[in-house]
Amino acid sequence: MSTFGSPGQLPTTKPVPPQRGSFPLDHDGECKEVMMNYLSCLKKVKGVNEDQCRLLAKSYLGCRMDRNLMAKDDFRNLGFKESSPAGKDDSGETGVKGELRW
Repeated sequence: MSTFGSPGQLPTTKPVPPQRGSFPLDHDGECKEVMMNYLSCLKKVKGVNEDQCRLLAKSYLGCRMDRNLMAKDDFRNLGFKESSPAGKDDSGETGVKGELRW
């Protein structure tokens, strides 16, 4: 007989987090200062993707990786491109200042 609709025992399963997009919360506030600096930067530039805010975002993610609050990953996989010493992309592409690039 089927247990559909009856008040029987439901099967118990343990939830499995996805590989990306799920991470432990920073309950101890280990990276809170970096996060607050990043959020204030975003507020100051009105949400525009400025270089100074991207550097803060990179340091925030680095803080989380260093403290095992997220899986260690290469910054290129997280949307950060390496730039040449002159400060220009080596990809040859040009963009608009503040343009969001993935």
